[in-house]
Amino acid sequence: MAGRIEPDEATMDFEEFARASLPGLLRYGHALTGSPHDAADLVQTALEKAGARWSKITRHDADPIAYVRRSMANAHVSRWRRRRREVLVDEFPDQGVALPDRLDGEPLWHALAELPPRQRAVVVLRYYEDLSEAEIAAALGITAGTVKSQASKALTKLRASMSSVEGRDR
Repeated sequence: MAGRIEPDEATMDFEEFARASLPGLLRYGHALTGSPHDAADLVQTALEKAGARWSKITRHDADPIAYVRRSMANAHVSRWRRRRREVLVDEFPDQGVALPDRLDGEPLWHALAELPPRQRAVVVLRYYEDLSEAEIAAALGITAGTVKSQASKALTKLRASMSSVEGRDR
């Protein structure tokens, strides 16, 4: 057919990858950001980057899911750093309507949201996605020792947070 562009094999491979990994990436993003909407934005950004570099990722036998997870973690940390800066304005902006998250009342969810982004990423990958320390290190571009120390610090904070919740419930 004249004028019709046929998708190449790499494009088809990426589409299959994106379709198959989307639910897990959305769960990972939700655990990282605490918001399903921010998670969807994060996944979209990471998949756009991966799609643009797909042939390079597959050519170098890189693990595409690790690449996307690392991209998501890095993008989340970058967004968190940008949002942390205070911006002074003359007038308050209009307040939008926020839909309630089904996990808002969960103490563990709140404790997880209070962790710094890297610690949260390590905890989510280890205990939610069930990755090994080596896989987490590869996914986040850090050493296995950093994974261990970040996990230890995060679990200490989570234990302290949960013990204070248990003390209030009694």
